[in-house]
Amino acid sequence: MDAETKAKDAWRLPLVLFLGQLVAFSMASASFASSFLANLGVNAPLTQSFFAYLLLTLIYVPILLHRRQKPRIPWYWYLALAFVDVQGNYLVVKAYQYSSITSVTLLDCWTVVWVIILTWYALGTRYSFWQFLGAGTCVAGLGLVLLSDAKSPDEQDPGRIPLLGDALVIAGTVCFAFSNVAEEYCVKKNDRVELIGMLGLFGLLVSAIQIFIFERKSLEAVAWSPTMVAKYSCPMWFNSFICNTHYSIVSTGNSLQLYIFFTFQISLFAGYAVALLMFYTITPFVLKMSGSTLFNLSLLTSDMWAVAIRLLIYRQQINWLYYVAFAVVAIGLIVYSLNESSSADGRATGTEAAAQYQQLPSDDNSTSSSNLDSKEKKQLEEAYIC
Repeated sequence: MDAETKAKDAWRLPLVLFLGQLVAFSMASASFASSFLANLGVNAPLTQSFFAYLLLTLIYVPILLHRRQKPRIPWYWYLALAFVDVQGNYLVVKAYQYSSITSVTLLDCWTVVWVIILTWYALGTRYSFWQFLGAGTCVAGLGLVLLSDAKSPDEQDPGRIPLLGDALVIAGTVCFAFSNVAEEYCVKKNDRVELIGMLGLFGLLVSAIQIFIFERKSLEAVAWSPTMVAKYSCPMWFNSFICNTHYSIVSTGNSLQLYIFFTFQISLFAGYAVALLMFYTITPFVLKMSGSTLFNLSLLTSDMWAVAIRLLIYRQQINWLYYVAFAVVAIGLIVYSLNESSSADGRATGTEAAAQYQQLPSDDNSTSSSNLDSKEKKQLEEAYIC
């Protein structure tokens, strides 16, 4: 039995690392699609999220219907969760209109701070000194990102306001903190398929309503033409043959080739949707197999992908302060995550001891209900940080 357990553990770690890198790659892919659309002048963050929730609905809702089971959690809680999640995605995607891909991806780590505050007051979770030190180190690193953006405005587009984009990301992380804690609670009380299916369904409804109210004019104002792609795509990563073909499209107006480049623009929306589908699908597996420690460290890899995208594709220089900020945030996350595991073990031991101490021979019913309450409280306190 010990040999089997060791063999499973030996395979478990590489699998978790692989899934964690898939999550990081999906985050980086979604960031690239959003930033590229923003560079092309497409201002439609709600529409991007709409396609992502549509994919979740088409895949997971039929599974729920096939089960023929009633939702274990009331629908209005899923509606509230979807509303908060849609707003978080909107704010972060909107930030690409004003800030760089590297700043947006790294500032996502603000979620750590908001989850600490939320779980401290709402769930009664207590953190150690080292966890506070790790979170404080993250905040110091993120402050360096803000300083970097304040000192180096976007030279290629003077109309951009990096600090406004940074503020939108921080506001979006507040929404993500609420949605992440709620999602973790739902997963522990419920199953993963119902959570993702209902999140996709209600997210689809919320984003569709908000598109109809707020984003129709932005979609109508988008110039769906190959001239949008000329400024960014050809000099950066298209080969010379495609670039020459592109310029012939602009000069001759060939209808077939125009359609091809229109499809390219639409494919960015599809790429964003597929990336989020991967993220929402794989994340519960990583959290269940390894917890939030390895999950947070895996997401840090997406920031490295963002640096590579900005240097190799956009050919933009990065302020040296960003590299210092990245190192500081990485140290802070490592300190926080390592102490998070020991803190969680301590809370679990304390909860079990309290439950055993409260057992009375004369009150079986009250004892069982007390144990259930302790277990639910433990589940609530294990909210992950995304």
